Amino acid sequence: MDYSLYIDGKWCQAKDGKTVPVTNPANGQVIGSAADATAEDVVSAIEAAHKAFPLWAAKSARERSEILYKAYQLMLERIDEIARVLTMEQGKPLAEAKGEVLYAADYIQWYAEEAKRVYGDVIPATYTNKRIFVFRQPIGVIAAITPWNFPAAMIARKIAPALAVGCTAIVKPAEQTPLTAGKLVEVFHDAGLPAGALNLVTGSKPSMIGQTLLADSRVRKVTFTGSTPVGKLIMKQAADTVKRVSLELGGHAPFIVFPDADLELAASQVIASKYRNAGQTCICTNRIYVHEDVVDDFTEKFVAKVKELKIGDGLEEGVQIGPLIDEEAIKKVDRHVQDAISKGAQLATGGRQLGGLYYEPTVLCGVTDDMLIQQEETFGPVAPIQIFKDEKEVIQKANNTPYGLASYLFTQDIARAFRVAEALEYGIVGINDGAPSTAQAPFGGVKESGMGREGGKHGLEDYLEIKYISLGGVDKK
Repeated sequence: MDYSLYIDGKWCQAKDGKTVPVTNPANGQVIGSAADATAEDVVSAIEAAHKAFPLWAAKSARERSEILYKAYQLMLERIDEIARVLTMEQGKPLAEAKGEVLYAADYIQWYAEEAKRVYGDVIPATYTNKRIFVFRQPIGVIAAITPWNFPAAMIARKIAPALAVGCTAIVKPAEQTPLTAGKLVEVFHDAGLPAGALNLVTGSKPSMIGQTLLADSRVRKVTFTGSTPVGKLIMKQAADTVKRVSLELGGHAPFIVFPDADLELAASQVIASKYRNAGQTCICTNRIYVHEDVVDDFTEKFVAKVKELKIGDGLEEGVQIGPLIDEEAIKKVDRHVQDAISKGAQLATGGRQLGGLYYEPTVLCGVTDDMLIQQEETFGPVAPIQIFKDEKEVIQKANNTPYGLASYLFTQDIARAFRVAEALEYGIVGINDGAPSTAQAPFGGVKESGMGREGGKHGLEDYLEIKYISLGGVDKK
C-alpha cells in the first residue's frame, strides 16, 4: 500500500523520488510507503492552494456543502477499508478505528450543513446617511498539521470547516500515519473537490515541512494538534508572517470521583477515558482523584474491569488494548510507573512490558504529587489513583498544572456538579461522562493546552475573517 503526494488535484512522487516506509506497530512489519516530500514539493502545494483559493471561495455555500456531503457519504461507504488501514499503521483496535472513521465522517457531515450558515450582520449606524455591514469571509490558504493518534478524525476536524467556508488546505499528517491521510484525500478527490482545494504532503522531515509552511506568507493560518513544546515553536514561527494559529496541545486530565458518585458508572467511564487507544489520547484521564470514603470500593471495581481488558494486535477479534506507537512511548510509560513505585505507589495491577510495543494496562494506588505521573502527560495505559478529603482540596490539585484541556467529575449532586465544573480550569468538562467529544460541540483547551476551538459552530470562526463595510451617502439625492 503506497501513497504519493497529492498536489493540485494529482497524485505525484516527491521531486527526488524518495519514499519512507510505514510500519505496523503491532508487529513491526512494513505495510506500505509514502512519498518523502522536499521543500520544493511543499512550495508546489502552497502554490496550488493559493491558485485554487479564489475559485473555491467564489463557489456558493450550497456548492461547497454538496461536495462535503458527498465526501461524508463516501466515508461511510469506505469505513471498513479506511479503518483497517488506520489500525495497521496506528495500532488501535479495529472497533476503535471504525469508531474514529465514523467520528471523522460526523465532522464532514456537520460542516457540510454549517457551510450554509455563515452569517454576517447589519449594525445600526450613528448617522442616517450611513449603513454598516459585517461580512465573514474565508481567511485563505490554511495548513493542517495533524497527529498520529487520531489520523482520520484530526484531519476531518480541521479541513471540513476550512473547506466549508471557502478556504483551501494543505494537510501534513504525522509521519507514522500517512496512509490514513491518503485514504481521506481520496475520498475528497472522488467527491469532486476542485484541483488545489486540498493538498497532501507527507514525509520524514516534519520540521522542514512545517518551517516551509510557516515561512510562506501565502499560508494565512496554521492549525496544529500535537505536543505543547511544538505548539509553542509554531506560535513563534507564525509571528513572522502574522499567521492565525489554532493549537490543540497536551493535556493532563483529572478524573474526580466524589463520595456520592455512582461508582459502577465512574469505573466504567474511566476505563473508556483512560484506556481508549491504549491511553494515547490528549483528553484521556491522567490523574484519578477518589474521595477517601469510597476509594476502596471504587478501586476494587475499577481494577476488576482493567484486568478483563484484552491486549493484542488491533486486527484480532475482541482486542481492546493495542500497541503503543513506538519504543519511546514504551520507555516513557515504564519510566512513569517505575518512578511512582520507587516513591511509594502500590501496583494494583499491570506494570509490565509485554514484548514489542505492548504495555500491560496498569493501575497505581497511593499516588502522591511528587511523582512524575502526576506532573507529566503519560500517553499510555497507566491509571494513577490519589485520595482526596474535600472539594476545595481536589479542585486545587486538579488545577495545579499548566495544562487545561479536559477534566471529568462524577457526582449525583447537581449543585456540586456545576460548582466544580465552573471552578475547573479546563476547556472541556465531562460531568458523569468520560467521553464528551462530539462533532457539534467546541473542542479545545486553555492555558498551555492551546487556543481556538474545533467542532460545532465555533469551529468555523478560526477560518473566517471579519470585514466591516461602511456605506455612506445613503440619504442623499
